[in-house]
Amino acid sequence: MADFDLGSIREKVEKSGKKGVVLKIWTGLFVVVLFIMVVADLFYQVNAESVGVITRFGRYIETVNPGLHMKIPFVDEVHIVETERQHKEEFGFRTVSTAGGQSQWESEPYIEESLMLTGDLNVIEVHWAVQYRISDPYNYLFRVRNVKNTLRMMTEAVMREVIGDRTVNEALTSGRVDIAVEAQKRLQELCKSYEIGLTIDQVILLDITPPDPVKPSFNLVNQAQQEKEKLINQARAEYNAEVPRAAGEAEQTIQQARGYAVARINRAEGEAARFKALVAEYKKAPEITRQRIYLESMAEILPTIGQRVITDQEGPGIVPLMNLQPKGGSQ
Repeated sequence: MADFDLGSIREKVEKSGKKGVVLKIWTGLFVVVLFIMVVADLFYQVNAESVGVITRFGRYIETVNPGLHMKIPFVDEVHIVETERQHKEEFGFRTVSTAGGQSQWESEPYIEESLMLTGDLNVIEVHWAVQYRISDPYNYLFRVRNVKNTLRMMTEAVMREVIGDRTVNEALTSGRVDIAVEAQKRLQELCKSYEIGLTIDQVILLDITPPDPVKPSFNLVNQAQQEKEKLINQARAEYNAEVPRAAGEAEQTIQQARGYAVARINRAEGEAARFKALVAEYKKAPEITRQRIYLESMAEILPTIGQRVITDQEGPGIVPLMNLQPKGGSQ
C-alpha cells in the first residue's frame, strides 16, 4: 500500500473548507440582492397627474389610478402616462429660455415650418403652438407609433390647409381668431379619426408676418389700407351727422306745410261760413246790410292810409290856419 501524506490531505481539506465558506457568502449575497430586486420591482408609485398602464408580456392588462400599487416582478411592465398635465408643441419657433419671467425664442432654424402659401398666392410666416392633453392612455400608447411626430405632421398639414383657404389680408388682420378656431376643430377631428388618444385644448397663433424680404412692401400696403379705413370712417361719420339733420329739417318743413294747409283750410271755411251768413242777412234787409258792410270796410281801410284832407271842389280854399305839417314837424 502507498504511504499517505497526512499534511497534504489536511491542507486540501482546509482549502476545500474555505471555498465552501466563500461559496456560501456569495450565495447569500446573491439571494439578498435578488430579494431586494424583487421587492423593488413588486411595488410602484403613480403620481397625482398620471395614470399607470400595466402590460404583461406586452399585452395590455389594466389602467390604474394614482397611488401605490403592486405588480408581478419582472413580468408586468408599468407605463406612466401624464393625463392631467397640459402638453405643448411649438411650430415655426422654439422656446430657448424663460429666465426672468420672459420667454426667449428663435425661429431662424425652423423657417420651413412657418412659411405658408395663402389662398391669394402670397407667402407668409406663421408661428403657432398647440396645447393638448392625453385623454385616452391606451390609444396613446398602442394605437399609433410615435404619437408626438404624428401630431406635429397632422398639425402642420391642418394649418397649411386653413391658411390656404384665407387671403393674406384675412391672415394678417381680422381672420386670426377664425384661423385658430378652425385649425383646432380640424385637428381634433383628425385626432379622433386616428384614435391617438389626444384632446386639443387650444391652437394659439403667436405671430403672422410677411417674410423679411417683402416686409417693407407689406407695410406700405397696410398703411394704405389703414388710410383707406380712416377716410371711410370719416365719411361715415359725416354721413351719420348730415343725414339725421337733413331728415329733421325735411320733417320740420313737412309739418310746417301741413300746419299752413290746415290754417288755410280753416280760414277758407270760416270765410265761406261768414259769407253765407252775410248773404242770409242781405236777403233779409239789402239796404241796411249794404250800408253796414260799407261802414265796416271803411273802418278797416281808413286807419291804414294815414292822414288825408278831403275838400269840396266848390270851396274857395283851404283854411289858412290849419296845420298841414306831419306830427313832430315845424310850424
